[in-house]
Amino acid sequence: MSRRPLARLRAVPGVRAASSYRREWLVKDLVAGVVLTTLLVPQGMAYAELAGLPPITGLYTTILCLLGYAVCGPSRILVLGPDSSLGPMIAATVLPLVAADGDPARAVALASVLALMVAGVMILASVAKLGFVADLISKPTMIGYMNGLALTILVGQLPKLFGFKVEADDLIGECAGFVRGLADGAAVPAAAAVGCGGIALILVLQRLLPKVPAVLVMVVLAIAAATVFDLGGHGVGLVGELPEGFPPFTIPEVRLADLSLLLGGALGIALVSLADTISNASAFAARTGQEVRGNQEMAAIGAANLAAGLFQGFPVSTSGSRTAVAERAGARSQLTGVAGAVLIVLMLVLAPGLFRNLPQPALAAVVITASLSLADIPGAVRLWRQRRTDFLLCCAAFLGVALLGVLPGIGIAVALSVLNVFRRVWWPYHTVLGLVQGLEGYHDIRSYPQARQLPGLVVYRFDAPLLFANAKAFRDEIRRLAAADPRPSWIVIAAEPMTDVDTTAADVLEELDETLNADGVHLVFAELKDPVRRKIERYELTRTIDPRHFFPTVEAAVAAFRLRTGAQWAPPATPGPPPPVEPGPGDAEPPPTDTDTGTGTGTGKQ
Repeated sequence: MSRRPLARLRAVPGVRAASSYRREWLVKDLVAGVVLTTLLVPQGMAYAELAGLPPITGLYTTILCLLGYAVCGPSRILVLGPDSSLGPMIAATVLPLVAADGDPARAVALASVLALMVAGVMILASVAKLGFVADLISKPTMIGYMNGLALTILVGQLPKLFGFKVEADDLIGECAGFVRGLADGAAVPAAAAVGCGGIALILVLQRLLPKVPAVLVMVVLAIAAATVFDLGGHGVGLVGELPEGFPPFTIPEVRLADLSLLLGGALGIALVSLADTISNASAFAARTGQEVRGNQEMAAIGAANLAAGLFQGFPVSTSGSRTAVAERAGARSQLTGVAGAVLIVLMLVLAPGLFRNLPQPALAAVVITASLSLADIPGAVRLWRQRRTDFLLCCAAFLGVALLGVLPGIGIAVALSVLNVFRRVWWPYHTVLGLVQGLEGYHDIRSYPQARQLPGLVVYRFDAPLLFANAKAFRDEIRRLAAADPRPSWIVIAAEPMTDVDTTAADVLEELDETLNADGVHLVFAELKDPVRRKIERYELTRTIDPRHFFPTVEAAVAAFRLRTGAQWAPPATPGPPPPVEPGPGDAEPPPTDTDTGTGTGTGKQ
């Protein structure tokens, strides 16, 4: 019995990592921890304000999430913390529930409960092995969402950058308020100088001296300027004295009615955090030769949020930029994060006034430069060049975030991704195939107009599973082909892309086959996958579709037709380069290229 608890203890990733820790890693981890702390402190404070919370909560959150992930996280160097992409989502969830007087204690309590709810969602998702949910946001919609988020963050921080406030609930209102404030002379010149100078300094250092901690340099210079030039006396807001000591253990208390209102935000935050975690874990695991354990990562993110929520923190996620800093600084294990957490605690205990003179515009500069890193304008341009439908999805997600808000924006991004998958199934690409001289197999006649066809035979490919959503479109196209003049006697379905047939489609097939048989046209299937063939037999479709009309390859079906009818190929047309091809009406995809249009080489088995 004594071995079982010991085995369970060793199953904890942090314990397992400690037992295999190498002595030569120690110095590198400690040095990386010091370097990482220089980034964690200003960013933690800045992202707390981005979420509408006191700056100290960003430090509390950073400490506890680093410790929580060090114990439960499977990745060796992944770094967690407050995140610029989550900040607006937290603010959009929490701030509408805060009393009109903006009680900071209530905001902190709501944010802590939100972290606990995110923890619960992530842990339940881990137990249910729901890591695939991260795939609900496609790359185009994620690009649009992040671009919209970057714009929202940037515009929201501009008033703070110039030393005044704007009361608005949406992006357009914030833009109008900012312009109105500038026109009315509300801007504080000293604040604008600190903020704009801070942005310029960070961007220049990141570009010219990437190994220099640009954020730390800017923060130190901003504190020095505030002290030397008495910026507080010139109207520049300062952070002020931070509370002293270790973050207190607190069970947040909120009204029961608030929980249902927080749930939507928790689900959205969990989804974005999960997508960030999987992508960052995959990227850094590939560099270090580790395997990505998606379900363990979800549980670890849940544990980190749980720890943060119990110590006046707010929801967290992984950070690609901070992980990259730790990696470049030589991090070898989660001891780097532990060292960073300990250093922040020492700062709060021994030097709580260290950031007393940090100007608020400097924090706005940190947030704005972080928002610029979220944006992916080249990615959107690439979508415009490569695939216009994906670009339109990107734009729709962008407008959803920019015009409707961050939380509706994530809902729109997910909905658009799912609808795009459905659209491709609903309106799949379909075409007639022919024989092309000099190429093996059968190919799209749109790409190869010179392709030959046998009289009385049509080879047709439908590039999707046959489901309730597209069964009638399939039926109508087959009827159109069957009504051609001269009428074909066989319509061969090149069925390799047809990965499923549901019951609705089976009924449509049965009715279609009976109608075609009455007109002397036979429906024939080639390269149908074995699981799909078994479904067709289970649906008893072979009562109407002749069992002899199932062939392993298109070539076998064509050979059987020629043997039965004596049909001969027409002389080959003069070959030439295929012309540019536009998708036909209702086609979701452009025609495949030469390398993937052949359908005669498959076996039909899977």
